[in-house]
Amino acid sequence: MTFALAVSAASTPEFVRVSAPGRLHLGFLDPGASLGRRFGSLGLVVQGPRTRLELRLAGRPVVEAAPGIDPGELERAATHLAQVQAHTGLGRPLHLRLLEVLPPHAGLGSGTQLALAVGTAFARLHGLALGAPEVAQMLGRGLRSGVGIAGFEHGGLLLDGGPQADGRPAAVTSRLDFPERWRVLLVLDPARRGLSGAQEKQALAQLPPFPRELAAELCHRVVMQVLPGAAAADFGCFAEGLNRMQALLGGYFAPAQGGSSYTSPAVDALMRWIGRHGDAAIGQSSWGPTGFAILPSAEAAAALLRAARAAGAVAPGLQLQLVQGRNAGADLQILAASPAAACA
Repeated sequence: MTFALAVSAASTPEFVRVSAPGRLHLGFLDPGASLGRRFGSLGLVVQGPRTRLELRLAGRPVVEAAPGIDPGELERAATHLAQVQAHTGLGRPLHLRLLEVLPPHAGLGSGTQLALAVGTAFARLHGLALGAPEVAQMLGRGLRSGVGIAGFEHGGLLLDGGPQADGRPAAVTSRLDFPERWRVLLVLDPARRGLSGAQEKQALAQLPPFPRELAAELCHRVVMQVLPGAAAADFGCFAEGLNRMQALLGGYFAPAQGGSSYTSPAVDALMRWIGRHGDAAIGQSSWGPTGFAILPSAEAAAALLRAARAAGAVAPGLQLQLVQGRNAGADLQILAASPAAACA
């Protein structure tokens, strides 16, 4: 891979800060590759949960994290930084500081967002003309889904067509603004972790072939209900399509999740309660344990949340966040040596 300089050395910044939003993986379209291309993903970028970091020039290498951040995330960030330095041959000392991270293995895209944040900060600091897809390919991200990569760049409600045959990340086939009035209730269970790495590969390998007729229905639901519903702010149409999509995929992946559509029993119970008592689109993001309920307004979301708490449907230990969809990608702040040259 060839890297082109985007700015001159004289104007190279000395400080870069990146804030990368979390995303929900709402489901695959064709896990079995019935038409030759596997996966295909629907995703939504959300406000709230995020990964933030700073990268600057330094006299000696430093990699550190704010208090409370999992040491494993710091190790992952250090590995990504070493990878981009090796790929580019640019090894001058840097100071990397993690300020905030998405919860790992929770279904919010923590791995991809951390990799893209590190790689993008490095590219901007060195004047390299690298977009998120190039950074993702360099760091081995986007092997199944491209919505985290596109979400980092653009935000919104995203659909991709599955990884490309030449190994490049999946190309986005649709990107829509998520209706501003709608709300997303995130349900996190810090006591659980979704599948990842070798466990994820093993789980996928043990599942039966995904039926072609179910893949056809998923595509039909997404193209004729989920996307048109979001485009027209028709919540009923959107919710019907997404609920059916989650039901089909939840049933298929249940054997890898202890026989349930949800990784966390506590999230499962709350999602089922919401399904019976609220006008919502519900499901699990990726392998979970994070569940979500999309609702037509802030008022409806607040009323549902009050009712759930009053009914005792929210188990101890669950963390609930009421957020909006995010129709923008990562925030990037670049500071040059002179304060007058600062730009965001």
